[in-house]
Amino acid sequence: MSDHPETTAETERLTMIGLLSRFVLIGVALAAVPGTFAYFGGWFSPDAPTPAQFIDRFEQIDGVHSGFRRQHAKGIGVSGFFESNGNGARLSKATVFEKGRVPVIGRFSLVGGEPYQPDRPDSRRGLGLQFSLPKDEVWRTAMISFPLFPVSTPEIFYERMLAFKPDAATGKPDPAKVKAFEERHPETVEVLKKIIAEPQSSGFGNTTYHGLNTFLFTNAAGKATPVRWDLKPMQPFEAAGAAPADKKYLFHELITQIHRQPLRWRLLVIVAKPGDPTKDPSIGWPADREQVDVGTLTLDRVEAEETSPARDIKFDPLKLPAGMAPSDDPILLIRSPVYSESHKRREGERKQPSAITPADVKKGE
Repeated sequence: MSDHPETTAETERLTMIGLLSRFVLIGVALAAVPGTFAYFGGWFSPDAPTPAQFIDRFEQIDGVHSGFRRQHAKGIGVSGFFESNGNGARLSKATVFEKGRVPVIGRFSLVGGEPYQPDRPDSRRGLGLQFSLPKDEVWRTAMISFPLFPVSTPEIFYERMLAFKPDAATGKPDPAKVKAFEERHPETVEVLKKIIAEPQSSGFGNTTYHGLNTFLFTNAAGKATPVRWDLKPMQPFEAAGAAPADKKYLFHELITQIHRQPLRWRLLVIVAKPGDPTKDPSIGWPADREQVDVGTLTLDRVEAEETSPARDIKFDPLKLPAGMAPSDDPILLIRSPVYSESHKRREGERKQPSAITPADVKKGE
């Protein structure tokens, strides 16, 4: 991927497409979960890539960096708590929505498999969270600053990564390959326009993070409801500006902010109406859908990956408590086995120093 800003609308569009093509299904995952069995049980096309083939392709795009995640490689650990207001209990019997507080471990990251990539104003951001619940239950979710997923199926995503692979000489995708892909999948062009239209914020702390996929919430009465969710920042929005000389400025700013005061987000559960698509994360739901404010996420501690428990957490989106279940979204279901493969590979490798060091974290105090 090029590190230089583009000067025309077309090249800017191609650069953004190339960036988005590197977006992986967020987080890493356990193998022994429903998504794994769904994948190998034939819920997907017999021609669909295997989890190993997906990770091979990620490595083909960004290379192999020993000990790092194959996507969202550059990151930092955080922790804090979630304060439920009780409003979510009417949708789900999950204990996380009972009124009260539970501890949270998280990780902010940049999209891409390069652990030492420079921070840029247009860098897309991720946030993985683990909510530790009573009775040894956990809820893991992995979110992104995209409002929509760029494609509708795992097969198209796999194809797209290679089509938009940056050329080593130019740092940009091959226009001929881009055009061929777009002609085969014209719907992805429209999705990209919506993604690009979303205003980019100045940092991690004032970014909205989207869950993207649809899940099923079941309440105590047994009623199941399709939902999606967003994390809306309580920090004021500020548009991204020009990139400073500091190649780690997004992380340095996050460190300084958390040392100064906790950062907070409102967790909004978006409730589907009949007919809203559940299996295609590239299609948004109408803006008038009910949004239930279920509580506040507070992050008040930041740590370098070397010392943070988040480094080794598999932010598997199918690690769900009772009262939550996956939908029929094939993108969601494949995330678990793909990230299980990613986790297996990096666990067997020697750990390398992360870009954001313990000294960086201490310096921001």
